[in-house]
Amino acid sequence: MLRLSFHGAAETVTGSKYLLEIDNQRVLVDCGLFQGLKELRLRNWDPLPFDPASVDALLVTHAHIDHVGYIPRFVRDGFRGAIYCTPATAELTEITLYDSAKCQLEDADYANKKGFSKHQPALPLYDDKDVSRAIKLLQPRERNSWFPLGGALFARYIDAGHLLGSSMIQVEARLPRGTRRILFSGDVGRYQAPLYHDPGSPPPCDYLICESTYGDRDHAPEPVLEQVVREVHDAIARGGIMLVASFAIGRTQQLIYLMRVLMQQRKIPELPIYIDSPMAVDATNIYCTYSDEHDLSEGELRGPGCVLDGKQIHLARSQGESKAINAVAGPAMIISSSGMMTGGRILHHLKQRLPDHRNTVFIGGYTAPGTRSRMLADGARFLRIHGHDVPVRAAISKLPALSGHAGKSELLRWLEPLPPPKMTFLTHGELPSSQSLAETLTRTRGWPVIIPHHQETVELE
Repeated sequence: MLRLSFHGAAETVTGSKYLLEIDNQRVLVDCGLFQGLKELRLRNWDPLPFDPASVDALLVTHAHIDHVGYIPRFVRDGFRGAIYCTPATAELTEITLYDSAKCQLEDADYANKKGFSKHQPALPLYDDKDVSRAIKLLQPRERNSWFPLGGALFARYIDAGHLLGSSMIQVEARLPRGTRRILFSGDVGRYQAPLYHDPGSPPPCDYLICESTYGDRDHAPEPVLEQVVREVHDAIARGGIMLVASFAIGRTQQLIYLMRVLMQQRKIPELPIYIDSPMAVDATNIYCTYSDEHDLSEGELRGPGCVLDGKQIHLARSQGESKAINAVAGPAMIISSSGMMTGGRILHHLKQRLPDHRNTVFIGGYTAPGTRSRMLADGARFLRIHGHDVPVRAAISKLPALSGHAGKSELLRWLEPLPPPKMTFLTHGELPSSQSLAETLTRTRGWPVIIPHHQETVELE
């Protein structure tokens, strides 16, 4: 019996976890943290309805926290199987998880010190020892090559165009009665996105698990370079600092590259860019290691070395280097994580920069409900940070062109060559987004579509 269960990213965007079972074999696809609303974040503390020790293998699509952030807890609770991913994803996952453990411990310590946590004492979900045990289980696999998962199951990775190393996962159950093919989209990237190649074509499948983050809307058609030029000039005219809350992996590197291209083309003035995140610094170095995977069609940069390096780029790894940025005056750009403003150094910069009307805070891409980034995007006048209400006087500017997720038209374009699956499951989207994409696929293509509920189990045959 082939069975699929949805233990995350069902009717929501975060916490991706899909359990595939056949006979006595279990494989988990992705193992991410829930983010956003408190009711979702509390799920991170709930025991899973299956024993992690009973899972034979874990397949990872890419290294973002909502796809890998639960792995150390999964290992702490008993998982001992192999964790498969692409080589770049393996390196990025290592720094993601160590940074996550560090941030959780720092936030818990800060909450205990200031006394604003409702839990006594506040505790991290896992620590760096759990991360170390998890990292030892990573087994990198190259894209486009089949590898065995044990028993009748085999898998391969195909470029998803969302992030360095990101991939969709094709799983085959090679059974005596015939082969059954299951395709997990992961996060589908955008076409003509900076640094990344277009997502590969989805192979034919019997069952499709497809993301739907932007299933109800498209991104603005304005080219990304034009959007960045306009927003940077507006921010410079205000006379302050540009503060970018960015994912340390992916968007940070895209923005560094675009800013360097625009400065070289003299479309914006030269200005310092501060990368204030140890994780982003490490991730940028990994990006340089895998430079052969970059798509640099926006502009080839002159000079030797990596496209993500230059005299304008200043890397802040230590706390002292981070604090020194407080004295920086504009025009300058500060890029800090986390992208959803849920923790990390960005919170300290927000406390300092939000009350000044001369500054600009950039928000790029998807913002989950309940996060500070969504609150700012929705026009919040105050932002709760470390137990205090910080007034929002800085300009709030959106850079949707930097989103790493395909918009609705791009998702439909990606799905266009795919023969109709027996069933399509839409996940990784808020319910209105998933419903809109489901209606379009059913109406225009006649596809049967299911939007699974949290912890729903489906018999595939």
